[in-house]
Amino acid sequence: MRAATLVIALTFLLGVLVVPPAAVAQGPKLPRIGFVSIGADTSPYVDDLRQGLRELGYIEGQSIRIESRFAGDRFDRLPGMVAELVELRVEVIVADGTPAALAAQKATRTIPIVMAGVADPVAAGLVPSLGRPGGNVTGLTMLSPDVSAKRLQLLKETVPKISRVAMLWNPTHPASLPQVKEAEIAARQLGLRLQRVAVRDATQLENAFAAMSKAGAEALLVADDAMLGNNAGRIAALASERRLPAIYGWREFADAGGLIAYGPSLHDQFRRAATYVQKILRGAKPGDLPVEQPTIELVVNLRTATALGLTIPQAVLLRADEVIR
Repeated sequence: MRAATLVIALTFLLGVLVVPPAAVAQGPKLPRIGFVSIGADTSPYVDDLRQGLRELGYIEGQSIRIESRFAGDRFDRLPGMVAELVELRVEVIVADGTPAALAAQKATRTIPIVMAGVADPVAAGLVPSLGRPGGNVTGLTMLSPDVSAKRLQLLKETVPKISRVAMLWNPTHPASLPQVKEAEIAARQLGLRLQRVAVRDATQLENAFAAMSKAGAEALLVADDAMLGNNAGRIAALASERRLPAIYGWREFADAGGLIAYGPSLHDQFRRAATYVQKILRGAKPGDLPVEQPTIELVVNLRTATALGLTIPQAVLLRADEVIR
C-alpha cells in the first residue's frame, strides 16, 4: 500500500515539474491590435501608433500585440489583409487611409475600426457624421474646410506671377475628385488655369510630369493620396527637375525636398489614434466617440526655394510652423 502511494506521489510530482514548453511560453493573452495600410512595410505610421501606445503605457510584446499588414500600393490586396485580421479576432483595427478603412468596414461591422489619414469619412460613407459616427468606425479625419483652395492661395502668394497650375491626382482614390473640384473653383477665383494630371500608380509619374511641362505648367498642386504620399521623394525630385514650385498636403513632401507643405500632420494622426484604441480597450463604443478633426501645419523648405531661385515672401515665412533651412 505504501509502495502504491509512493508511486502516485512521484507521478504527481513529475506531472507538476514536467510542464509542456508551450504552456510556459503562452503566458497571459495580450490584446491584439490590427494595423492595415495601403503603404509599404517601411511605413512610419505604424511606428507612430506604437509611440502613442507607449505614451499611454502599452508596450508591444508586454501588454499589447500589433498585427501589421501592408498592401504596397496594391488596393486589391486590402480585402484579403483585412480578412486575415478579422480571422485573428483582433480587438481593434487601425486603418491607414480611406481605402484601408473602407476595406475594413466592408469586412466587419462588429470589430471596432479606428481610422487615420482619411480625407472625408462622411463623403466616403465611413460615418454618417463626425460628431456622431455610430456603427463601428471612428478615429481621425484629414478633412479641413477649403484646404485645396487655401493651398492654391498660398501657392499664388508665394509665386505671384504664375497663371497655369498642374494638379497631380489619383482618380482611383475615392477622396481625390472632391479635392480636384474644390481646386478648380478656387483656381477660377484666383485667375488661374488648372490642368488635371491623373496618375493611377507610381509608374505613370514620369509621363505625368512630361505632360505638365508640355502643357506649360508653371507650378504644381498635389492632391492628398496614399499612393502619392508613398512616393513623396520621387515626386519632389521630379518637381525640382522640372523647375516647378509645388505645394503638397503632407509634411513628408517638404521633408523629402518639396517646396511647401500645408495640411494635417499624419504622424500626429497616428499617435492620436492610440487614444482611441485605449478608450475602446477600456470598453468605449466606437460609435460614441466623435471623429477628431486635424490641426493644420505649414512647412516651408528654404533649401528648395533657393535651388528654384525663389524668394519666399516674409508673410509666408512668418506663418510657417517650421522652416527647413
